[in-house]
Amino acid sequence: MVNKKLIRELLNESACSHNKTKKSSCDKPKPGATSGGCAFEGAQIALFPYADVVHLVHSPATCIGASWETRATLTSFEGENNTITGYCTDVTTNDIIFGGNQKLENAITYLVEHKNPKGIFVYETCVTAMIGDDMDNVCARMQEQHGIPIIVIHSPGFVGGKNLGSRLGAESVLHQVIGTKEPKEIHPYGINLIGEYNVTGDMWQYTPILEKIGIKVVSTLAGDGRLEDIQMAHTAKLNVIVCAKSLISLTRKMQEQYQIPYISVSFYGKRDTTNAILSIVNAFGDEKLIQKAKEVIAQEEAKLEEALIPYRKILEGKKAILNTGGNKSWSIASALQDIGLEVVATSVRKATLEDKEIAAKYVDILMTDPGSEQAKLIDEHNVDILLAGGRSLYTAIKKKVAFVDVNQEKKVSYGAYTGLVNLAKDVCNSVNNKVFKVVGTPEPWAK
Repeated sequence: MVNKKLIRELLNESACSHNKTKKSSCDKPKPGATSGGCAFEGAQIALFPYADVVHLVHSPATCIGASWETRATLTSFEGENNTITGYCTDVTTNDIIFGGNQKLENAITYLVEHKNPKGIFVYETCVTAMIGDDMDNVCARMQEQHGIPIIVIHSPGFVGGKNLGSRLGAESVLHQVIGTKEPKEIHPYGINLIGEYNVTGDMWQYTPILEKIGIKVVSTLAGDGRLEDIQMAHTAKLNVIVCAKSLISLTRKMQEQYQIPYISVSFYGKRDTTNAILSIVNAFGDEKLIQKAKEVIAQEEAKLEEALIPYRKILEGKKAILNTGGNKSWSIASALQDIGLEVVATSVRKATLEDKEIAAKYVDILMTDPGSEQAKLIDEHNVDILLAGGRSLYTAIKKKVAFVDVNQEKKVSYGAYTGLVNLAKDVCNSVNNKVFKVVGTPEPWAK
């Protein structure tokens, strides 16, 4: 059952900077707002990178149709990757009338017998929340019967948007998973990566660097994650928020409950990657660790600078507009500047107040309505390239400028030092691609 008190608490998160200055909550539901992504979708996105558990949606089949496998969240799990297939109880009219508890129980039993998962995450959506299925009771009985964790995520779409859904997913993990297992030994420099989903392998670009320095990643929420690791997340010494500011509620509560401090960083671009690594080692306060980090950073930056030489020559004097969301509004802008582009404007429509303040330090023009602003700015500033999500491709074609998709649909990683070279390569390929100049011209037979 949806906890109204918890919803109010998450909407007015004390650790969110904007809630200290605003009277309204950070993610208050508005009529029609869930058309851009509901709470269920946010919970699903936050948790489904766990490939060793089955993700079961207790709902009509339509709930998983539009959102399953929307991100290339890569995993190194050697067993069956359970995120590729969507599992659903397929609640029907009869279940709405008579209740869907038995159907949920049967689905869990089937999955345990045929998929042999480490655990099962069961998601509540609008329909099952409204008909009042007692999912907590069913899952508790099934957990005792089958001997594996069966976690309920109360995430009906009508309570709010994706950010709130991510928080609800994290709440379920905090109260039902974290702290349920103890490790054989505790690493002195162990960290949890929070809000890292390993889209196109982003975390694999920087975790080897952290390990080289002497930092151990205890668990992730949830990129390339394992259920057993997140069960031991309470033994880490530091929480590192990588992208999703919505999960700051989780890190604040872990600080209160387990005395684990937290920091927020970005691993996009040369400067931010270096700052992220230094922020992590400085949080531990160990001089040997800090010195080792500086040595590794110097080596990585030297390799990066040499690799970027040919791309910077191509991009010299080029101008760009960035239209993405969250902390990418400034972190990707920083990365583009690192490869030699002038960033004319960036979108802050989906950014928090803190993200807007940081973005203003990198870019002069902050777009609040990019749909209507970006086309005009392309003309006014003679922009060469637009970096955005797939829907903005048509603007680039219309304006005959180059385009690169930097949202979750991207095909390669742009994270850390190696990813910055990938970004430079994609931008150069797009700038040099003649199709963007040709595609907007009239057909020869129409002249």
